[in-house]
Formats: sequence, structure tokens, C-alpha cells
Amino acid sequence: MTYAASLPSVFDAQSLAAIKTRVRQDDPQALKAAAQQFEALFLQMVLKSMRAATPQDGPFDSDQTRFYQELLDAQLAQVLASKGGTGLAALIERQLAPAPQGAAGDETEGLPLAPASPALPWRPPRAYPLPGREQSAPALPLEGAPVRPAAVESPRGAVLSAPTSAFLSAVWPYAVDTARATGIPAQFIVAHAALESGWGRAEPRFADGRSSYNLFGIKAGSGWNGPVVEAGTTEYQEGVPTRRVERFRAYGSYAEAFADYAQLLAGSPRYAGVRGSRDAAGFAQGLQRAGYATDPAYADKLQRLIGLLG
Repeated sequence: MTYAASLPSVFDAQSLAAIKTRVRQDDPQALKAAAQQFEALFLQMVLKSMRAATPQDGPFDSDQTRFYQELLDAQLAQVLASKGGTGLAALIERQLAPAPQGAAGDETEGLPLAPASPALPWRPPRAYPLPGREQSAPALPLEGAPVRPAAVESPRGAVLSAPTSAFLSAVWPYAVDTARATGIPAQFIVAHAALESGWGRAEPRFADGRSSYNLFGIKAGSGWNGPVVEAGTTEYQEGVPTRRVERFRAYGSYAEAFADYAQLLAGSPRYAGVRGSRDAAGFAQGLQRAGYATDPAYADKLQRLIGLLG
């Protein structure tokens, strides 16, 4: 009975007020009690997250049972914290406790709030390879090439997912080279590759899973003498989508894919109105007028992607 009576209770509304009073009285045990309360709160949050991850639609689940479950978890957190718990309370107590007299120069005593370290120089983020890319072929082979950082926020403020940011970082150097050859801004080219390949996740692949490196959905016509891969695609006939299997060009790397894309835009009379375009709407509508895709909403989709990338 003595042990049970000594346990902290979640119903004790005066415990926090008592801690405040002990702090004002410079009670050396006040810091320990406050640290235990912090740990109890942390454990209660952990338990709440665990409960939220489990199904709660059983025949015995109701608002009442969930209410009492929360009370039980709060009490359990209090008991665990008072018995040492995760050690978080002890860590907080050590960090907040005043240093003992004469120990200011002793580096072995106490636990510093933050380790002292020299400032590190900024380096551009590491590019991640696209899905299916061989590890032997680096994603950014051009030394000193301008690289768009794999940020999680676009210039327009839109939050980008990690795979999207990785895609931007991986293809940006190739887009810069293509921009030099075509006069088209690099962000227009990246947006076009993202639209055609689903941010690198829907590029045509061989039956064994190998990548075709075809990010622009360029089909293998009669004038193509290189490797070919067959893949399903959606074509529109009089505005009606139809699923079919088509033959696409396959490349040995993404560098080859971007180079072929640049040659297509620069060398084909169909895309004469697209070359050198600096306007997002003009670029997108020019591709659609030239017959690059049959989707009636293709230009609008591409223009929105360009706007996302700034």
C-alpha cells in the first residue's frame, strides 16, 4: 500500500503548482520533478501516437472507452517517468543543473547543450539517381555544371516531394546543355521531361525492368535506327483517350536522351516555332500545335508544370 500511495497520479491537479512553489523556494528536488513532468508529457505523446496508428473501429470502441484509454495512458506515462522511463528526465536534469563550483574548466563534467564545432562550408546537395539508373553512371557527370539544388520548395513556394526534388537535381545539368542548344529555358525542358515521364517514374522500360532513359516519350519512327522499347501509352482520338502499345526510342543514358531531344527540336521543321521560345505559354502551345502529343489538355498541363518550377 505504501508503494501504491507513492505513485504519481494524473488526477493530482496540485502537483504542478507544488513544483512551482518548490522552485521559488530553491528546492534542489524541484528540477528533478520538473524534468519528470517533461518526460511524462513526452511519453504520453508517444503513447497517443501509437494508439492513433491502431484500428479503433471495433465493437467495444466508443468515445467513452477512448476517454478512459487516454486517462490510462496519461497515468502510465506518469508512472514510467517517475521510475526512470527512457532516461530523458535525467538528461534534462543534468543539462539544466547549475555547474558545480570549480568545475567550469573541467570538460569531463556535465553534458553540454550543444557540441562546439567549426562552421562548415556550404556545399550543393548531392544528386540522387533516377529510378532504374545504374549506379556506375553518375547522375551529375559534368564537373562544375550549374546544378539546381534539390530543394523541397519551388521558386513559386510550392512544396515538392523528395522524389520530385531528386528528379530536378538529377536532370538539371542535362537540361542546361539542352537549353544552350535550343535556346529554350532549362526549366521549360525539365517540366517537359517531368510531364512525359511522371517525374521519372513512368519512363518506358524493357521487359526485364531496364530503363530506356526516354524521359520525353519520343517514339521510334521509321527513321530511328537505335534500340527500341515497347510500352503502353494513352493516345487521344477526337478527344477520347485510348490505351495502346507503342514503340519508343531507347538510349544508353539520360545524357543521350537529352541530346536526342535537343536534336529533335533543333533539326525538325515541325518545331521551328518552338526553338528559342522564352514564354511558357508559347512553348507549351507550340509543342501541341506541332503534334508532339494528342492530349487536348497537353499545353495546359505543361504550362502549369513550368509555373510550378518558376
